[in-house]
Amino acid sequence: MGGIRAEPFDFSFDPATLGLVVIDMQRDFVEPGGFGASLGNDVALLQAIIPTVQALIGGFRAAGLPVIHTRECHRPDLSDLPPAKRDRGAPALRIGDEGPMGRILIAGEPGADIVPELAPVPGEPVIDKPGKGAFYGTEFAQVLADRNLRQLVFAGVTTEVCVQTTMREANDRGFDCLLATDATESYFPDFKQAAIRMIIAQGGIVGWAAPTAHVLEAL
Repeated sequence: MGGIRAEPFDFSFDPATLGLVVIDMQRDFVEPGGFGASLGNDVALLQAIIPTVQALIGGFRAAGLPVIHTRECHRPDLSDLPPAKRDRGAPALRIGDEGPMGRILIAGEPGADIVPELAPVPGEPVIDKPGKGAFYGTEFAQVLADRNLRQLVFAGVTTEVCVQTTMREANDRGFDCLLATDATESYFPDFKQAAIRMIIAQGGIVGWAAPTAHVLEAL
């Protein structure tokens, strides 16, 4: 057994059941010209965590522990994109529209790809998800079961939307979840901090939180 120095208390883990989940580190969210920028957001905030996420991924790979990646994207015919999602907000480009990196958030388009610095290596699963949470409409639960994973460290973007949604879904399914606090980010820093507080509140009602250095130290 191992332990990670974390809030609200140390996170005990069994290496045989521990994996890393990297949420939506895609060009459409992180790079200029993508969906995140079309919403008027400062993508530089998200770009800043790439080296930290890279270090976290490297630590899991070096320890021989699983790394799983997700991408939020939709089928080219938009059959898995409900109007309630497509029509929200007032972005300059909507999901499915042509952008500088191809059609926005469409599977197979360059913008839907994970940024090169964090690219999966052979054998690492990549979950394409049509929703904010990674369990909805995907094989994510089966991927976790096949690898006997019950304890998950989370990184990626954005903290309060896709990351927190997936952590809450995982918590409801009995997984122990820890958020790597400096390997996640939001377009709104105060939203990130609020999400972390919600996760660790009331004795860790959703899960734990710790900086990447503490995770790597424990690995």
